[in-house]
Amino acid sequence: MNGNQNLRNIVVWVVIGLLVLALIQLFSGSTPQVAKSDIPLWVVMRDAEAGKIQEVTFHDEKITGKYRDTNKEFTSVGPKDNGEIAKELEAAKVNVSFADTNNESPSLLSIIANWFPILLLVGVWIFFMRQMQSGGGRAMGFGKSRAKLLTERHGRVTFDDVAGIDEAK
Repeated sequence: MNGNQNLRNIVVWVVIGLLVLALIQLFSGSTPQVAKSDIPLWVVMRDAEAGKIQEVTFHDEKITGKYRDTNKEFTSVGPKDNGEIAKELEAAKVNVSFADTNNESPSLLSIIANWFPILLLVGVWIFFMRQMQSGGGRAMGFGKSRAKLLTERHGRVTFDDVAGIDEAK
């Protein structure tokens, strides 16, 4: 019984620790990263018109590509609707392709990371509900009185019960 109680205490502290870690991560305030641009879009367009760029791939706002001469890769940032830019690049004889980023399925790890705090809170709630129902000195039992009620049958003392005490002296 004592080992079982120790195991429950350890589980409660582990759950509390995990909740604290989840709250820290939730409120850590990681800001979304803006795509870093090696070169501005106007430089890409200028180099494309000059015939220096071999190919360009659009990933939503991010643009990656290669130069003809050096095979050096570059990145840039453009607008989300990049149809006009693609037409201008094709007119400059640049191979244009579009990466499909909308059909990426979330990984199992990202699903677990998103649902873990909710499942943890539900688990803690179920744990405390079960502890409260079982009673007997468990969680949330600190306000229960352990006093015993005296009934007339058990605790009644009459004069006849103590009458002979003074006479015995």
